Amino acid sequence: MSDQDIQQLESQFPAVSGWAFAAARAHVLASGQSVLQSQDGVIYEVFPDGRQVTVKKIEPPTQFVSGKIFTIR
Repeated sequence: MSDQDIQQLESQFPAVSGWAFAAARAHVLASGQSVLQSQDGVIYEVFPDGRQVTVKKIEPPTQFVSGKIFTIR
C-alpha cells in the first residue's frame, strides 16, 4: 500500500466514522435503550422518545488546531 493510498483512506475516516456513530446511536435508540450525549459542557441521557435528562456538568470541550500536539496526563 502506497503513502497515497494511506492518505486517501485517512481522508475518508472522519466521514465514515461520523456515519458509523450516527448509525449506532440510531440503532440503540430504536432498540428502546438510552444513549449518553455531551453538549455545551453537559452530559445528557437521551431516551428514544427524545427526552433528555441531565447527568453531569463537565468542562466544555477543548478546541484544537489540526496538527497541534497535545500532552495527555
